[in-house]
Amino acid sequence: MLITLLTSPASAASAATATVHYRAPADWAAVNLHYAPDGGSWTAVPGVAMAPACTGWHSYTVDLGTATGAQIVFNDGAGTWDNNRGANYRIGSGDITVSGGRIGSGDPCAATEPPDPEPEPEAPTTGEMLGGDPRQDPIYFVMTARFYDGDASNDRGGAKHEASGNAGYDDPMFRGDFSGLIERLDYIKALGFSAVWITPVVLNRSDYDYHGYHGYDFYEIDARLESEGASYQDLIDTAHAKGMKIYQDVVFNHSSRWGAVGLETPTVYGVQDDQWGDFYDTHNPDFAYDGLAVEPNSGRSHYNGDLWSTEEPAGNTCRNWGQFTGDHSAEGWKVYHCQWPNPTTGMFSAANYHQCWIGNWEGEDARSCWIHEDLADFNTEDEAVQEYLLGAYERFIDMGVDGFRVDTAVHIPRVTWNRVFLPALEEHLVAKYGEEKAEDFYIFGEVAAFVHDRWNRGSVNHSAQFYTWQERREYAQDDAAAALEQYAWENSQGTENQPTSDNAFLDGNEYHEPDHSRFSGMNIIDMRMHMNFGEASNAFFNGKDSDAWVNDATYNAVYVDSHDYGPNKSSTRYAGGTDAWAENMNLMWTFRGVPTLYYGSEIEFQAGVRIDCGPTCPLAETGRAYFGDHLEGALAVSDFGRVDSASGAVAATLDQPLVQHLQRLNEIRRAVPALSMGQYSTEGVSGGIAFKRRYTDDATDSFALVAITGSATFSGIPDGTYTDAVTGATQTVTGGTLTASVSGRGDMAVWVLDTALTPAPGQVGDDGPYLS
Repeated sequence: MLITLLTSPASAASAATATVHYRAPADWAAVNLHYAPDGGSWTAVPGVAMAPACTGWHSYTVDLGTATGAQIVFNDGAGTWDNNRGANYRIGSGDITVSGGRIGSGDPCAATEPPDPEPEPEAPTTGEMLGGDPRQDPIYFVMTARFYDGDASNDRGGAKHEASGNAGYDDPMFRGDFSGLIERLDYIKALGFSAVWITPVVLNRSDYDYHGYHGYDFYEIDARLESEGASYQDLIDTAHAKGMKIYQDVVFNHSSRWGAVGLETPTVYGVQDDQWGDFYDTHNPDFAYDGLAVEPNSGRSHYNGDLWSTEEPAGNTCRNWGQFTGDHSAEGWKVYHCQWPNPTTGMFSAANYHQCWIGNWEGEDARSCWIHEDLADFNTEDEAVQEYLLGAYERFIDMGVDGFRVDTAVHIPRVTWNRVFLPALEEHLVAKYGEEKAEDFYIFGEVAAFVHDRWNRGSVNHSAQFYTWQERREYAQDDAAAALEQYAWENSQGTENQPTSDNAFLDGNEYHEPDHSRFSGMNIIDMRMHMNFGEASNAFFNGKDSDAWVNDATYNAVYVDSHDYGPNKSSTRYAGGTDAWAENMNLMWTFRGVPTLYYGSEIEFQAGVRIDCGPTCPLAETGRAYFGDHLEGALAVSDFGRVDSASGAVAATLDQPLVQHLQRLNEIRRAVPALSMGQYSTEGVSGGIAFKRRYTDDATDSFALVAITGSATFSGIPDGTYTDAVTGATQTVTGGTLTASVSGRGDMAVWVLDTALTPAPGQVGDDGPYLS
């Protein structure tokens, strides 16, 4: 919350004042300011009470008298203090903000009018999602701009091409595209994957925006990804024709730092000097940024002619326009006010954007403040913002995408997801597909809890499983007030008073109908397994330890590493070795959840290499390197995991041991429904990584026993004939006990019961480097 310091000035002529705005923790019942003007005495503890201002902020105006500044601290009147970690806060006069341990300037509650939204463009071509249970579709995750370059004409290096070192590798950041992805969908199909998760597709805007998370125009596809005959719609349609789904990465939390076209875009200060010449151009209102075109007045910039203005524009709300801040850039250049987007300067309206910096990653401000200067934080509790985002993403549903991976989901209050975004998406899906097929649309959120434990440092609001549940009580009608109420109430309930579910678990050996009546509509990336995937056994035991608190963990997206982190929040791609990768894959493809693989991991691409270093090093030296060189050559594929012919580099890639292992795993998973959709249990199971799974419906009864890396014994199981899908061996069980012999790391056994509805498939696939 914000605090404004307020006392009557001694005289208008001689007394200075400081109006302090403070964003207090959500669980503070009272907010007090304790202060001492320079050379003066401190107020009596606990200080003076702060008055509520706008949502999330308290304010008080302090009479500084003849002093030029003051020391200030804050407290809740009950012994909890914010004293800048013992250093106190030092302020001058004027409007001051304190949020998350940071001092800023301006009034966050100033009523600035957002611009009128521009009319929405005409709706795109429509398509149809494939449908079908998403748990049956293993996911291959590609960063489109780094995967395969089908059209060099849309490659763009951007402003950081030289400075990053990319130019030295002839490797522009925007290199791969939809044309290349269409051309190499058969490679992904050859691995056995039937779903492709792609990075965001909307028009991005920043100096280094190839990854797609700096959305600028949410109603336009980034032109650096499309080509003639290879539009986004072409990609969706081509994938569907091959029986493959497209999961689109979407961002509801933030736009680029330059705002969002059709909602609000700021004008910023441009210094006409040699220092900033590569960044700032003469204002050109006729130039519209599209990611491709160079601003004609400068002949050098793809970015800035339409944004920067040396002269203060009409209607400017940014304070101290063009004044020197006293700071310098890394290059030693002077930095000026209103030069870079900032939440506390008045550059953005409070209606559309939050007005604070995040200070506590497990605090309420993590859901309502900016997480980075490149990511302008939407005021997602505002109706106009909600309509803007929903209007954009419903259009992609109309194009036929099969699901959304939701970026930064934890940075939006769950109550906002449950009240607004998820119900609206569901309503749109039902209107297009009907209730039954609408359920096949797969939404999985990134709730980034980088801890090894069940709960994220004790905060339920910041734990992944929390987002799979509906609300348990009513809150204020106002969405912003409701978010604060929910945060305080749910955290007060603690970790032991959170809902649980048996949806992922067998009842003994029996499958039971899951109860999704309290499901929020958002599944999750399994952050706990991801964090513990240094060893497959750690991922297994930690994953199942959280499952009762997830609405239905069989829908979790499970991965070892990604474009952000490796296990244990490592900054490098997984480098445990080929045998460890084979073991990890065995677990991912047989245990509950949807197996998800980051591009190139099938050949241990860039293993041990730092995943991301921004523009401070070449992309070729990171975990986001260009993969296309490994995909050159001819390729013919007849079915998932079935290669008819291959030549060139792609043939060598497909000949790698982990590729062959993946192909076999995908075959086995498809042949045994229990492995994709089944509930599981470890009851009566002795061994290391071992479990039983079952799935039953009107036409299916699939029961499987899985042992990974080490041997295991299964007791109390149904009698009958079991066949190992790996070796084809059979065992007849008459006393309810089966022993699975497994030779070592990378090996496993999958014993499948013959049932009246679903006979065991026998040996599935050919012997390979690990399964034989």
